[in-house]
Amino acid sequence: MERIGILTSGGDTPGMNAAIRALVKAGIHAGYTVMGIYHGYKGLVNGLVHQLQPVDVAGIMDKGGTIIRTARSMEFLTPEGKDKAVDIIQGYGLKGLVVIGGDGTYRGAKVLADRGVNVIGLPGTIDNDMGYTDFTIGFDTAVNNVMTEIYKIRDTMSAHDRIGVIELMGRKCGDIALWAGVAGAADLIIVPECAMSWDDAVAYLAKNRQMGKLTSIVMIAEGAGSAADLVAY
Repeated sequence: MERIGILTSGGDTPGMNAAIRALVKAGIHAGYTVMGIYHGYKGLVNGLVHQLQPVDVAGIMDKGGTIIRTARSMEFLTPEGKDKAVDIIQGYGLKGLVVIGGDGTYRGAKVLADRGVNVIGLPGTIDNDMGYTDFTIGFDTAVNNVMTEIYKIRDTMSAHDRIGVIELMGRKCGDIALWAGVAGAADLIIVPECAMSWDDAVAYLAKNRQMGKLTSIVMIAEGAGSAADLVAY
């Protein structure tokens, strides 16, 4: 039976375990032996490879993190580390590799692909900043968790007639702020894809006050600026 490998790399995201489970079940059904590579590219360089069976992925659908662990590897970035990774892949007879992670994980996948390894990438990042897919693994959970916090913050802000400013992760992508802000009925959403000056933001909030709206919720994607800077402005 041909072997394929699975690894997760970088920051863990909700849904990674569900993806691992699906890969193991689909791989075995298709006639492959599925090997888990533990601790990401660090584990690949060090040969931390073990076969995954259906029992290994039972009951992990709703679990956070990743059962095959994750880590960052400085050694993999070196020419020697890349050579060791390819040697491990060949030594275990892996015909292909499935990597789950974000942009750094994909850069590592390209390194292997350039050296002749068959690689498939599954985008796992809450930021939703990977192209060629509607939603990345973890994005939906991130949005729903943010919405829950919006409701709590709005209740407190309403009690004090104050403005709540919420800064969201996402690097240069504003999707979490945008999607959660729209779903959570935020009053102002500031994302890097649509720039807004602090002057314009303050003018909008002042207009809300003049209209009798004493409480507003502002969402700022981290790539568009700092919540602390807006508050201090």
